[in-house]
Amino acid sequence: MHALLSSEFDEGTPDRSRPGPGSASERDPGLSWIQQTQQQVRDCPSLTLVLQEPVPVLVLAVLRYLGPPGRRHTFCYDLCLWDGAHGGLWHLHSHLNYLVQRNIVRSGARVTISRCSYTYSEKSLGSGFVCVEELEVSEELLAQPNAALLTASQQPNAALLSASQQLPLLGGRKHYLPLWNNEDPYGDTWNSPKLADDQVSIDVTKLTSLQRLEVQWRTRRSLPPLLVRIMYKSRLRYFGKPEKKVDIPYQAYFEVADYSGMMSVVLWNELCPEWYNTLQVGSVILLQQYAVKPSYQSRTLPTPGDSQVKRLPSVEISLNARDPPSTITVIKEKLVKPEWRLPDVKYHFVTRMELNDLPHNKVCDVIGLVTYVGRCERKRQKDDREDFWVHRWVQMIDSSIDQPFLIEIFATSQPDIFEHIHPMSYLVCTQMRVVRECPDDSSLTPYLTTSNESQVFISGYHKGQPYIRDPKVQHFIEWTKTQSEADLRKKTVIGGYHPYPITPDTFPKYCKDNTAGEILKLFSELKETISQLNYRERKRVAIQGTIAAIKYVGCHGSAEDTSKQDPVLLPLLESSVSISTEEALEVQHETRLEQDECSDAQLQLGEEKQASHEEIIHLSPIKRRKKDQLEVNHSLQEIMQDQEKPAEELQSTEGVSDKETEYHGFSWESSLWSEVKHSIEEHLHYSNVDLESIPRKFDYAQKEILMEQYNLHPAKMSQFPHPQGQIEEFKPASNLGHYKLTILGINRKAAIDVVSLPVLCSNDSYGLGMNFLAQKTGGADNFCENVNFMEQNRFSLQGDVLKFVNAKGRLRVICILDICHLGENRIEVYLNRVYNLTSPETEPAS
Repeated sequence: MHALLSSEFDEGTPDRSRPGPGSASERDPGLSWIQQTQQQVRDCPSLTLVLQEPVPVLVLAVLRYLGPPGRRHTFCYDLCLWDGAHGGLWHLHSHLNYLVQRNIVRSGARVTISRCSYTYSEKSLGSGFVCVEELEVSEELLAQPNAALLTASQQPNAALLSASQQLPLLGGRKHYLPLWNNEDPYGDTWNSPKLADDQVSIDVTKLTSLQRLEVQWRTRRSLPPLLVRIMYKSRLRYFGKPEKKVDIPYQAYFEVADYSGMMSVVLWNELCPEWYNTLQVGSVILLQQYAVKPSYQSRTLPTPGDSQVKRLPSVEISLNARDPPSTITVIKEKLVKPEWRLPDVKYHFVTRMELNDLPHNKVCDVIGLVTYVGRCERKRQKDDREDFWVHRWVQMIDSSIDQPFLIEIFATSQPDIFEHIHPMSYLVCTQMRVVRECPDDSSLTPYLTTSNESQVFISGYHKGQPYIRDPKVQHFIEWTKTQSEADLRKKTVIGGYHPYPITPDTFPKYCKDNTAGEILKLFSELKETISQLNYRERKRVAIQGTIAAIKYVGCHGSAEDTSKQDPVLLPLLESSVSISTEEALEVQHETRLEQDECSDAQLQLGEEKQASHEEIIHLSPIKRRKKDQLEVNHSLQEIMQDQEKPAEELQSTEGVSDKETEYHGFSWESSLWSEVKHSIEEHLHYSNVDLESIPRKFDYAQKEILMEQYNLHPAKMSQFPHPQGQIEEFKPASNLGHYKLTILGINRKAAIDVVSLPVLCSNDSYGLGMNFLAQKTGGADNFCENVNFMEQNRFSLQGDVLKFVNAKGRLRVICILDICHLGENRIEVYLNRVYNLTSPETEPAS
């Protein structure tokens, strides 16, 4: 149990001797624990209650919102609790905020509240609320429904619904925010997409054009209606601050166009929850009762896919709920008339091969088949703020070359899509920006990152999108018909640690990149840096030190049942099947496992009736193939027998230790470490590999469990969480294990143990002398190729490590560390790269 008591509440009060509602003398059999506690704390003279016999309650939801001004913390948290009979919405005291920020207090956890208080609002005549001041948290999630807490399956859902309809308890706020970022729409405040009008009467003689509006807006008392098409859509921007009293502080930009040009439209405040999910790229809308003002020049703008559309940048259109109240009408595409001369949305799709020739910051659109999806991580927007960006790394392939697209996807205000990106899905990303961190370094693969106007779409969301008519999208769909399901299945991986973005080949290049991380952090600051991380926050830091010891640790957490078959992930699309672009993008992978000896699996496509000139899409069942995979583990003696004599001779004064009897027992330490390890002042231990850090082979039949594991923990319990240990049942992407490295500080006062995953090494990014991998697999951008190569070259791997440790025994180096908080007290620290400290032009270790 985590004992989470705050010293600021240690002073005695008259209520400390008062029996809590858990006491037999106070228990009312007609009230639940939550009801009893609320009644008891209201009756206390000081409105503070110490519970003598507290009972555990379940956290159904953790709700975040902007706090009142003048407080240390920007955000507040309310907890929706369940005691087995009734629910309650209680406030979490700000000194316990860190428990949420580190994902200790979370939905699905059991907490025991030992102290609470009652607070009335001094500016209203209503009732107050209970504030949790001290609690303990169960170390494990509620793995199974507990009879004491969940007496009826529907009752917790009713409690969640009731909580979602309430306003935040503190500060007079009008809505809750998403738990982990500010960009996503969250809660019942945000409306579902509205249906377009079936019948719209438009008098074109009363319309004005955007070009005329730009010239005449200052001289017109009332502005005429506008008929435009939405060309681009930005993500939501939350501009709430504690000192500002705006009920719904949101805005969103749309670029709209007619035959005369393109102009920006800004959706403000209350209109964002009402209209943001309805207004989509390609929609035709009629705008009335709008305002016009000079445009905000500092914001980003999308890159037009059609150079013929003239940009009108001097003014922008404002849509507000009042002054004046704007009117928005969405018109169905079938009702759009050619004489309106509205431009079509055009794109600039590029293939993976074409990406190699694009310059830094170039904007493009891409489509591909997803082969790898990383876990969701967070980046702090500013060091002194509690605001975070949420992002994840994705790889996808197309027909042009074997190298995949490497894509950094930030939350685009499309949470339903962002959280369901998975391997074997068709992914479309628009308005993506090319990143070349060091344009003169050819070893660094360019990658794509989202811009403010990026939109992301996966299978299930392609229908009706304007890009389905693009020739390169159609070509991609034709290519997918020719692909082998078995070959594609081998390339699918999900989750785990990935060292993106790849670090440059020299330290000066690393220093030029302002986004790479902090430069040369003090060794003594590492502990403080780690302690300040929030849930899934990652930082990249550089330290000076000496590689003092290396030990190989065999793979753990793998599924040993080699007879377990992978489900069919993608149907073989026969070339004789005729399939339209839109239909192909809407393929839904449904797996039906038959209970027979062969464990056949079948993927079916939903049949949709089309016009007479289109064919009905169908696929034949595909037999799952049985293939036993034998994994042979070699001991160190077996490995060394296959090394040539020069490699053996390298083990001289500071070679391999005598621990060769251990399973796969490679171990080495320098003579310097042997001399100082017992006298160092502090030794930080972060050499354990968390289950969440291990990339797994993707299992389509259980994709919901895998996606849940690698998404951020949900704010609400939609179902009982899967046991944490269940992730062990999924096969790791590699069985190579990892290295535990000890880095000794240059002043020899402190040391830290970190992890190196050799399977991810490329371009010597881990500094273990593995340049051969980059030459033979084409770089770290292709995870699956690296896995296959490393599995086939275990002996080379051990030999290169031997060369490295004998050459670097006392050498002063710069180590680049990736640090990530995985929730609770779990921290991962991975060695990303080692640079030799030999000259001002510091070279990579090799």
